[in-house]
Amino acid sequence: MIDPLTALLLAPPGDDGGGGLFVLLLNFALIFLIFYWLLIRPQKKERERHQQMIQDLKKGDKVVMSGGIIGSIVHVADDELTLKTADNTRLLVDRASVARRVDGGGGA
Repeated sequence: MIDPLTALLLAPPGDDGGGGLFVLLLNFALIFLIFYWLLIRPQKKERERHQQMIQDLKKGDKVVMSGGIIGSIVHVADDELTLKTADNTRLLVDRASVARRVDGGGGA
């Protein structure tokens, strides 16, 4: 009588047919699609929305800068904005540093 371990060692190898590589590649593809759908795609859409918001800025809009400064736009140039803060201070800032536009903008 042959013990089970010896039977496993003497058994002929099974016919995998190379399916292991296909399954591995399929798993990698599924993981990439999940990462794309949950991480890359939403981040790309948010970046596009922010770029559009920055391009649409105009005089009178109330904005919050990435450093936390809140003010109203009094002058718009190509890459620069002049902000008027609550204490009537005017700041020259880079357009790209605007974090968001505050709804109900107009006059600080």
